[in-house]
Amino acid sequence: MTRLPSRMMVDVLMRSASAAGGFATLLARGDDHGGAILIQCRDRDGDGPLLERQFDGQWQAVGPDPASSPADRADYVARRRRIDPDLWLIELDMAPVPELVANLNPHF
Repeated sequence: MTRLPSRMMVDVLMRSASAAGGFATLLARGDDHGGAILIQCRDRDGDGPLLERQFDGQWQAVGPDPASSPADRADYVARRRRIDPDLWLIELDMAPVPELVANLNPHF
């Protein structure tokens, strides 16, 4: 089964966050077609999990625990960007981000 190109999925995520009353920021642009997507979740309570789209279209928490220091999270993201320059990085600032992405069609 095919899935949406990365650029389209990023657009869907950003528009969905906006429609739900949240904010979305593109922090790093990746490959339009096949780049991995990493979401930095935030809400009024602070940092949430880092979510990454898996090959099956599901979203999985990756990286350091949300309670870890901002420096640990920044180091993880920087390391991922060095390893994969095609990586998309977006920040969704809303509550609750994990539920928003979980409700998207997994074939996106």
